[in-house]
Amino acid sequence: MLELTFEEGTIRITGDVPADLPGVERDDRSKSARAPAFRYADLLDALAERGRDYDDRVLDTAPVDLSTTYELREYQQDALDSWRAAGDRGCLELPTGSGKTVIGIAAMVALGVPALVVVPTIDLLEQWQRELETEFQRPVGRLGGGEQRVERVTVATYDSAYLRADELGDRFGLVVFDEVHHLGGEGYRDIARLLAAPARLGLTATFERPDGAHEVIEDLVGPLVRRVDVDELAGEHLADYDIKRVAVALTDAERERYEQHQGTFTDYLKQSNIQLRSGSDYQELVKRSGTDPQAREALLAKQRAREVMMNAQRKVDRLADILDRHRGDRVIVFTAYTDLVYRLSERFLIPAITHETGASERHEILERFRDGTYSRVVTANVLDEGVDVPDANVAVVLSGSGSEREFTQRLGRILRPKADGSRALLYELVTEETAEERVARRRR
Repeated sequence: MLELTFEEGTIRITGDVPADLPGVERDDRSKSARAPAFRYADLLDALAERGRDYDDRVLDTAPVDLSTTYELREYQQDALDSWRAAGDRGCLELPTGSGKTVIGIAAMVALGVPALVVVPTIDLLEQWQRELETEFQRPVGRLGGGEQRVERVTVATYDSAYLRADELGDRFGLVVFDEVHHLGGEGYRDIARLLAAPARLGLTATFERPDGAHEVIEDLVGPLVRRVDVDELAGEHLADYDIKRVAVALTDAERERYEQHQGTFTDYLKQSNIQLRSGSDYQELVKRSGTDPQAREALLAKQRAREVMMNAQRKVDRLADILDRHRGDRVIVFTAYTDLVYRLSERFLIPAITHETGASERHEILERFRDGTYSRVVTANVLDEGVDVPDANVAVVLSGSGSEREFTQRLGRILRPKADGSRALLYELVTEETAEERVARRRR
């Protein structure tokens, strides 16, 4: 009879191994066959199709009795049902603020097996841990932030899970990847490969990655089985919203600098007969810059042009008008550059949050924003995801990467329903006749 066991991130198969099992290769060293651990569920399906008996010793997972007081909203239940109908594998795309954590909890309760939740940040680690301990009234393991404690329900950062997946891969029947788009990163993919958990749930507000790595995620976690758009929930489960794009002109001096730097970049592309049609084309240019001084200078010029475009003085002037107009509102200002955050903080006396802000200081700022002591905050990228941001009703995007993901995440920061039923408002400040304008136009 065949015997299946877990061994350091692989499924080891001994006995008379059938040919053409998914992902299985012969291991002459151990006189057995092996498959990556993530192929475990596929192996079981293949063996069942062939009518083969086997002794399954892969998972060390007795049932876990979990319950929840949450009642799922209709769209949350539909999303969970779609995932279950897909064989308890796949990804869900829902807007920020729509309750993805609640769906993850419902999946754990439905399956009743040991579960691992993988998250990208310490903030999310702590949020999930608090939520699960409150909901399940049981110890919740934690891998990250100075702790390495495994329980039958455990939360781990992507970094900690990456380091320990090969040894923990047989201890969980369900793995939930929060902000699953992070799993597309080269190193993080190994987390999913080394875990045997047959049930896999990916949660995100933006599934597709510009580099195409979401196709890898589909193989490791499952396809996108349900997408819920912001507009489907606006007005009932999320706040109605408006987006105002405000065009600003560069000053004469800024225009001269922008055209000079942008010209250096475009001239190099023409001379080298290079066309940038995708993110991979740009990565090839980055690689070339390692050996080609002209390519390096072209990239530096592109970066300088971007800084001029995104830090335009008239954006700051328009921000002054917006802040004055929304004196009674709760406002988050987003930028791409840390230096600009500190300039704005100093000029408008707004608390600043950047990657340099310590955890305790950031917590204090957000708590004061939550209780109304502060009515506005300015940040560079840090609040895009993975941080529990208090309710705001106005967002101002001065600059960003231009990606659909980032824009969606920033919009999500102001979409929690308002007690008075008022609409949320997002301002996007865009410099005229620049690359930024083209990116904003593509997103419409």
